[in-house]
Order: sequence, then structure tokens, then C-alpha cells
Amino acid sequence: MSFLDLYMNGNPLITSPSEEGEPSTIMYGVPFDSTHSYRPGTRFGPDAIREAFNNIEIFMPQFSVDLESVNIEDLGNTKHTVVAKEMLDMVSKITSELLKKEKQIIILGGEHLITLGTYTSFPKETGYIVFDAHYDLRDEYADTKLSHAAYLRRIIEKQGSDRIIHVGARSYVKEELAFKEEHKVKTISDWDIRHGNGPKLVKDAVSVFDKLYVSIDLDVLDPAFAPGVGNPEAVGITSRELYEMISSLKDQKITGADIVELSPTFDNGATSSMAARLMSAIIAMNVKK
Repeated sequence: MSFLDLYMNGNPLITSPSEEGEPSTIMYGVPFDSTHSYRPGTRFGPDAIREAFNNIEIFMPQFSVDLESVNIEDLGNTKHTVVAKEMLDMVSKITSELLKKEKQIIILGGEHLITLGTYTSFPKETGYIVFDAHYDLRDEYADTKLSHAAYLRRIIEKQGSDRIIHVGARSYVKEELAFKEEHKVKTISDWDIRHGNGPKLVKDAVSVFDKLYVSIDLDVLDPAFAPGVGNPEAVGITSRELYEMISSLKDQKITGADIVELSPTFDNGATSSMAARLMSAIIAMNVKK
């Protein structure tokens, strides 16, 4: 029995726009938010993103791609667990099995801890760029090392920082700054983005990677544009700025991506529609590539 049979609920919410040919992208959701530290409910994020995707226009003129003609395979969500170790083991096994299909993989969260299980399953040479208001480099948070606020530190401890690029941090503690400096984590600051340099800096930073994993924590956006997140931080970037940075990755081979921290309870529809648009762009760039 495969891990997909063992761990997936087999209840997809996205009906593929096209069933012709091989899937361009395979996606699955991880309804996990057990280490949330502010506003709960990101476990409902995967389905909210899918619902938004099913209701927005998916012709992508910027990339000359009509997603109506693209085969997108939705595997549904993983089984629900509140145990972090169980979740990480589960998504690691699922992701590793999907990588054998050699298709783009998109994972919908859920909280950011899921990335510790997904990204580390990709080949070690895969570059990693994360868009996030927080560094998530604490040693532990709320007396646990397996936390959404510590996931990136765990990744660096496991496989180093030389392939990691962090974009958009504006809320952190001294401990995280010290760890970032010690491990020479490459960053693109919130200040750089707000002064119009984001897309070029992002494009230049990822140019050294043959394959790329993109992680989008929706709280990188100002709450005015994305109110429905687990840990909102004021004075952030705009939806246009984030979209332009994601679009600057059009020349990269994006083999994996995740979109995390959508908390639909606190959303007015803006956050989920933005998440769906970002997902559409990532799929369209893969098709175009």
C-alpha cells in the first residue's frame, strides 16, 4: 500500500479544469495548526484556498497560459492529527512518494511547521525561498521545538543555510537575529521591498538554483491585504509587491511550493483569493517553463 492510500482522504475539492494529458501539478492539503500561537484555524486553510481557486478567473495573460486547459491533480487533504511528529512523518512520506512522479508539487497549509516535513524531502540541491513576516528561527516557542515559530531553524540545523533565502521579515526577536547572522542566512528585507527592489533582488538571488521550492506565508502581507492569517503583523507589504516578486520567478524551475497560514475565520475573502492567485501563478509559470 502506498503512503497516498494510507494518509490521504481522497476527497479532492478542485475539479481539474482539464483531464487531458498528464497532470502539470499535483497538490495536497495539510490541515494542521496544533502549534498555533495567536489565532487558530489555519487547519481550514487548504479548503478555503481551493474554494477561492474554483471561483476566480484562471486565465493568466501575464504568462500566456490558460489554466482551463491544464490538468491539475488534487489529492485532497492528509488525515487530521494534532501530533506534530506524526504530521511531519506523514507529509515527508507523502512528498517523497510524489517526487517520484516528477511533477510540480504544491502543498496547502495549515501552519508553517508543515514545511519542515515537505521541503526537506526534496533533493538537497533544491533552493528554498520563503516569503514571511517572521524569521521562524527561535530555538523553541511555547516550550516546544516543533513549532511554526521554529521550523526554519530546524531546517537549517538539519541541512544548513546555504540554499535558503528569506524575504520580507519585519517581526522577530534578538535570538533570531543572532542565529541568522551566525548561519549567514541570505535575506531580502521588508525595507528593500517597500523601496521597489524586491523583484530584481529575488530574481538575482534564486538565479543560482537549478530547482526551486517556494514557501509563501501569507502573513508576509500587510493585514490590510491579508486579514485572514494566524499571526498578522502590521506595516507589511502589499499584495501587488508580493505578486510581482512571485512573478519574477518565471525563469526558474519551481518543483515545489507551499502556501500556509491562511485562517479563514478571520478572512473577508481577500486572503484566500490572493492565495489562489499566487497558486495560479506558480502553476502557470510551471506550464510556461
